[in-house]
Amino acid sequence: MTGLWLGLVAQKLFVWGAASAVSLAGATLLLSVLQMLASYARKWLQMKPIPTVACAYPLVGHALLMKPNSTEFFQQLIQYTEEFRHMPLLKLWIGPVPMVVLYHAENVEVILASSKQIDKSFVYKFIQPWLGLGLLTSTGIKWRSRRKMLTPTFHFTILEDFLDVMNEQAKILVNKLEKHVNQEAFNCFFYITLCALDIICETAMGKNIGAQSNEDSKYVRAVYRMSDKIFRRMKMPWLWLDLWYLMFKEGREHKRDLKILHTFTKNVIAERVNEMKTNEESKGTDSGPVFSKKKGKAFLDLLLSVTDDEGNKLSPEDIREEVDTFMFEGHDTTASAINWSLYLLGSYPEIQKKVDNELDEVFGKSDRPVDLEDLKQLKYLDLVIKESLRIFPPVPLFARRLNEDCEVAGYKVVKGTEAVIVPYALHRDPRYFPNPEEFQPERFFPENAQGRHPYSYVPFSAGPRNCIGQKFAVMEEKTILSYILRQFWVESNQKREELGLSGELILRPNNGIWITLKRRNPDESQLCTPAVPLS
Repeated sequence: MTGLWLGLVAQKLFVWGAASAVSLAGATLLLSVLQMLASYARKWLQMKPIPTVACAYPLVGHALLMKPNSTEFFQQLIQYTEEFRHMPLLKLWIGPVPMVVLYHAENVEVILASSKQIDKSFVYKFIQPWLGLGLLTSTGIKWRSRRKMLTPTFHFTILEDFLDVMNEQAKILVNKLEKHVNQEAFNCFFYITLCALDIICETAMGKNIGAQSNEDSKYVRAVYRMSDKIFRRMKMPWLWLDLWYLMFKEGREHKRDLKILHTFTKNVIAERVNEMKTNEESKGTDSGPVFSKKKGKAFLDLLLSVTDDEGNKLSPEDIREEVDTFMFEGHDTTASAINWSLYLLGSYPEIQKKVDNELDEVFGKSDRPVDLEDLKQLKYLDLVIKESLRIFPPVPLFARRLNEDCEVAGYKVVKGTEAVIVPYALHRDPRYFPNPEEFQPERFFPENAQGRHPYSYVPFSAGPRNCIGQKFAVMEEKTILSYILRQFWVESNQKREELGLSGELILRPNNGIWITLKRRNPDESQLCTPAVPLS
């Protein structure tokens, strides 16, 4: 009888405990939801004075107004910046997340010049499975320490060692393009991208993967699949949860590609570590150093030797993060910039002729490799690259998550807001760039740039989180363009509206860059071939 009574009491206690736990969990969840709603309402009221494009709905904000297609969304955003050019900034609500769109130099400066507002947008978390918390994705103390350690590896005297790789791969590219001379128009985008991929692989890892010769390599295909998957996932909120993402075929493919990429990088790092050990052991013998004088060291070799203020070296995982970061950031952006330069030169033959004249002055009729002195003398080509980056910035928009309240143009912007900076619109401010759609390299003559706001032109971002590899990028762009333009005359076959601009992480032409090539002829008759009008 006592046992039965104890059993009933235990059962009641269990039911009561379970009910209490459920009630507590429900109360906690309700409290969390109420706190979120209160925070949301507070932000809504605080941000209410900021100009906006249309009435936002509670909780969903402007999400229902946004175009789902990336090309259409980018065009929509650019249309907003043009329509509201007179406004200092724009507010958008994407679900419960507030965003401010910045496209005026003085307002962009508030964010980029700040030593506190250095946190990247939440969408960068989708890059972390591949890159970890490297220079691109880290923040705070880790980012500051890593940046300080890596800055010396991008010194110009070190970058000079990479010129041999750039020359070698640019020569392969030119040989690949030969078959298109005096033929029909072709899409050059992929050719340039494979060349840039070969260059970054060899300079970052000291590994020649031969992407231009073997574009079907396992690693090359994994790089492209991974980049595409990251872009797709950013646009699809229903794929943001990791466990949910892995339930889809794309999530499982993402995991497989991640293994290919990480395994490749780890194996290369292990090989280089062993080579360095062998090199150390061979000191004092006649076997000589492992690293050839011709190509110098790769970034990887420099990463293996850098130390922080306390003398600590990077761990193998730290090194993998940075090598993968160089791979991700170092080929798509540069390839995009070179492609846009070719498109614009092919559309403006009178400017291409000026580049031709400069190439003749520097190289004569020689097809010799480019050296550092040549790069310094290619001053007009440098202006062409700058103007190409203005019209078609490879990174057309990027975002920071504000980690404290700040004031922009007299408006209070609250902590947690996504500040979206749009170089594509910023670079078209007629106050600093009259007739902004026109391709005019002379804008960047020193006398023409006087008085221009320093934050009106930010192709490599600006402030403390500016692009650490911008000198490397410009060196590569100059080298490849000088090789192509010494051999060929380029003509573009598309109007601007035919490009199908898509602004994801990189500004891409959905329809490719279609050009025709002719054997280069310095004769003035080249200018008789009309370019496609850009209206």
